[in-house]
Amino acid sequence: MKNEPDFLADGYDPADPNPWLALYLDRSTPLPDKVKKAWLTDSSSGSRQYLLPFLRPLARTFIIVIQVVKTCVPRRWSHSKLLHRILAWGLKRFVSPEANWLILRHFHLGAQALSFIAANSPVRITTTPLEPLEIDDLKDELFVKHDLNLFNFVIRLNQALRDAGVEMHAPEHVDFSMIRDPDLRLEDMPRGKLNFLDLQSAIELFTPLYQLMLTDNDFWRATNSLQLDETIGIYAAKLLGAPQHLILVNNGHPLVPMTTLRAGYRLVLHGLSTEMLHSLLTEMKAAQGEAPHSTPIV
Repeated sequence: MKNEPDFLADGYDPADPNPWLALYLDRSTPLPDKVKKAWLTDSSSGSRQYLLPFLRPLARTFIIVIQVVKTCVPRRWSHSKLLHRILAWGLKRFVSPEANWLILRHFHLGAQALSFIAANSPVRITTTPLEPLEIDDLKDELFVKHDLNLFNFVIRLNQALRDAGVEMHAPEHVDFSMIRDPDLRLEDMPRGKLNFLDLQSAIELFTPLYQLMLTDNDFWRATNSLQLDETIGIYAAKLLGAPQHLILVNNGHPLVPMTTLRAGYRLVLHGLSTEMLHSLLTEMKAAQGEAPHSTPIV
């Protein structure tokens, strides 16, 4: 079938079952088919299979070297705007369409998750959504702003909860109005001859560059933000009265920060966790629409 990934185009052979086909057909996770197809197309690419094993140790070596070098440079040395221009240039010219689509989706899904928590929490707080529609929009320092948004949200939410003397709990009726499929099309992503790099390889390559061109404080904050996946998952679970869904949102205990060496791998987990949470919220929104209006959804 034209434009289908190999694991779908090749069909099913009981004597040699394709593991990617098994993961695509499996419905134990709530990812919609188009997202799962893009994720597995990217994961099953030759770039990830043959290039990533060489890139990952090199990237981690550079992280160590850069950490040593940065002990000799001014503490506030930073070139965030240049970094984001380089990242946008690299994404447009070398990264696969599926990976670019998933990256842009991540900003939208993260913004919706925070808006969902803000709208349903017992205290009122504001959010600052970041919703890029094309890769060039990332030049506005969106990667750094994404990390700042997350920490500022957690701080403001919990300050408001403490001041009000209340805890997160399920509201009588859950507001899912902000949960929607982002207006982003995979077909609109760059498809040049060099757009072959998979998501994990791209992240491993970009992580040392991220470390080099930001301050140590900004880089550590960015890597430590990955520890908050469970935190956001717990907030959502409390609002939904459904803690069992937290099992799909995990990236390490928030009180036990990990070293920056595994930041690339954990960033991929962060993206998948966000997709999982959004999918769960989308399913529950659909269930609420089908339920009688007099029945609270918790």
